[in-house]
Amino acid sequence: MAELTALESLIEMGFPRGRAEKALALTGNQGIEAAMDWLMEHEDDPDADEPPAAPLGHTLGREPTPSEQDGPAGPESSAGEGKPILSEEERQEQTKRMLELVAQKQREREEREEREALERERQRRKQGQELSAARQRLQEDEMRRAAEERRREKAEELAARQRVREKIERDKAERAKKVRLPDGTSLTQTFRAREQLAAVRLYVELHRGEEPGGDQDPVQLLSGFPRRAFSEADMERPLQELGLVPSAVLIVAKKCPS
Repeated sequence: MAELTALESLIEMGFPRGRAEKALALTGNQGIEAAMDWLMEHEDDPDADEPPAAPLGHTLGREPTPSEQDGPAGPESSAGEGKPILSEEERQEQTKRMLELVAQKQREREEREEREALERERQRRKQGQELSAARQRLQEDEMRRAAEERRREKAEELAARQRVREKIERDKAERAKKVRLPDGTSLTQTFRAREQLAAVRLYVELHRGEEPGGDQDPVQLLSGFPRRAFSEADMERPLQELGLVPSAVLIVAKKCPS
């Protein structure tokens, strides 16, 4: 059974003559499969039906093939020069084989495009996951910085409160003590909470003034409320321990002879 030429087969399958000739020329007349591959790959090219940029013919270092020598009209011009004419049944059979080949190429192309689409989708999802992870890391960093800022502010606030409390305690510990003398006058002086009551008595004895006759009688310290007379043993105790902090009013009385 005589075979159709590559150009005839392509035309028989429905490809325009110009596009079929271009496919054969650009694939170096390597056969119908190479030409069909080119046609499938360039199916949507806007210049698919335009003739090749360079004229067909000799290529540097290569002799033209018989099909190239025949030119585009080679099959028709050689008709009747000993080439058998296909019967209708043979032509249909060959067309069927070519259509099956076209279908196979189409399936391969669709499978390749599907694989490429899956790969693009995989890359898109990967990029989306990476972007989501980057956003998550950014949010975590911002949350961590915000938490650190809150901890710092809280520590500063606690430190400020502690300084205020310490100041209050110092104020309490150094609150002035008021001492009422027997003549009705008063002395006011600040003592530390840890100072002994004897320091208050000494201060009174040094600042109470001269009594008539020049003699200084020993004094006794009393608290106004609750009423309490401090003993000699109390003189060695700190003011804080005696309940005279943060402030107190002491009364000076002459010490009764024992």
